[in-house]
Amino acid sequence: MLGPRISRHLARAVESHVSARAFTSSVHRASSVQTLGVVGAGQMGLGIALVAAQKAQVPVILFDTSQASIDKGLKLADKLLEKDVGKDRISKEDAIATRGRLTPTTSMDSLSEVDFVIEAVPEIPSLKFKIFSELAHICPSHTILATNTSSISITRIAAATTTNPTDLYAPSRVISTHFMNPVPVQKGVEIITGLQTSQETVDKAMDFVRRMGKIPSRSADSPGFLANRILMPYINEAIICLETGVGAKEDIDNIMKNGTNVPMGPLQLADFIGIDTCLSIMEVLHQETGDSKYRPAVLLRKMVSAGWLGKKSGKGFYDY
Repeated sequence: MLGPRISRHLARAVESHVSARAFTSSVHRASSVQTLGVVGAGQMGLGIALVAAQKAQVPVILFDTSQASIDKGLKLADKLLEKDVGKDRISKEDAIATRGRLTPTTSMDSLSEVDFVIEAVPEIPSLKFKIFSELAHICPSHTILATNTSSISITRIAAATTTNPTDLYAPSRVISTHFMNPVPVQKGVEIITGLQTSQETVDKAMDFVRRMGKIPSRSADSPGFLANRILMPYINEAIICLETGVGAKEDIDNIMKNGTNVPMGPLQLADFIGIDTCLSIMEVLHQETGDSKYRPAVLLRKMVSAGWLGKKSGKGFYDY
């Protein structure tokens, strides 16, 4: 029979072993993304969901408050998959399997078991803050809370997940995975960290976007980050050239395509991005930096007021 002292040591050893196994299991689950959540079934959200389902081969919960948006997004997914099958990029079986990994929902509570969630809603700060506040309470404690924002401060978004600035429980898991449009085509993804973002969160985000077949690039949490800090003033200047008569839209686009070897000119690109999105980003750049060089073009504002938002509305600088 074991003495009381030996029994106590044995009990502690067993307890430590059980705890260690439980901890290891928890870490393993947290480190591997087995289910993805996407907030927003628009062009960007659907693209992210589709690529994750096809390339990373993970189940995706696609959430949107609008059933109409979900239906439109899934119709686009079917169209893109059918196109890939028709061009022999994927087999019919792969297309069916990919589509089967997409689960639509109008309830945010359906994201309660995802390992990674990516928000892809319009560039409205208050909307994003509200969503992240809710995600912090709904999602598990290991879930990476990512945003697809193209201009809004990650530090501010992370701060919206708690009422206590010293509490990093949720803020440390907030990061930006800024995908480029169209997501199925463009390889680049900007990884932006907030002041609160942990290195573990960065590592998991970098790993997952690579699983999606993307190439990540790091950026500091500065207005516009890297891509839009460079791209949007370029587009804005092209719009100013158009409104001041420096050149016609075709000439502006043609000289940039034929002179700098870009696939499309700045005005056509603005149509594909969305004229309203371009305006939102320029406004953030202008407000956050206070620099007049980021002041949105007058014509850009007028087009948004007219509802000429580019390809998605059927009219922008060009007709669609």
